[in-house]
Amino acid sequence: MTAAVFFGCAFIAFGPALALYVFTIATEPLRIIFLIAGAFFWLVSLLISSLVWFMARVIIDNKDGPTQKYLLIFGTFVSVYIQEMFRFAYYRLLKKASEGLKSINPGETAPSMRLLAYVSGLGFGIMSGVFSFVNTLSDSLGPGTVGIHGDSPQFFLYSAFMTLVIILLHVFWGIVFFDGCEKKKWGILLIVLLTHLLVSAQVLPNDCLLGLPSEYSKARDQQYLLTSLVLHASGP
Repeated sequence: MTAAVFFGCAFIAFGPALALYVFTIATEPLRIIFLIAGAFFWLVSLLISSLVWFMARVIIDNKDGPTQKYLLIFGTFVSVYIQEMFRFAYYRLLKKASEGLKSINPGETAPSMRLLAYVSGLGFGIMSGVFSFVNTLSDSLGPGTVGIHGDSPQFFLYSAFMTLVIILLHVFWGIVFFDGCEKKKWGILLIVLLTHLLVSAQVLPNDCLLGLPSEYSKARDQQYLLTSLVLHASGP
């Protein structure tokens, strides 16, 4: 049963991203490079966020539960802000690279910024999903039985669906963010930042709600609704 849970949740969380990669990216070497670069930018943003959180934890040097909770909230919000800063930095890098390619070889057709936004967003999303879910997924192999002490037996399933939502949201955020940069509509960038903060804030209290499946369902449904809205905004 543990193997079934492991593979089922893995395919729920990463199956759509794998399909997008196979059918839209794997056949184009340049897109693969942009995808890996996007994942690398997200990793660097995570490293810097971790350093900021660690320094804040050392400076405060307080082991109280409420203080640690506030540090976690602070670290989450700082991480979101740094991620979006690196998304903007990656946009600037791709913009310069596209302009350089056109100047070197005017006859060469450079990839559109919308395509680059999709590829970079998928890179951000895949790496974010891997780091947020891989430890939980490894625990699904056992030993132990989820829910035996009254906690939700659907914990792994809910976590898989929420990871899927995060991956797709990063794709949509990338498209909307790059479009806002191209059209110089800076309010759109603020919307991306705020929705990213909203999604991250919904996950924060769940460490106290393992025995309440309804709370997981509520957070999941809210993230699905937000995904639909961002998908509509990223459309043509």
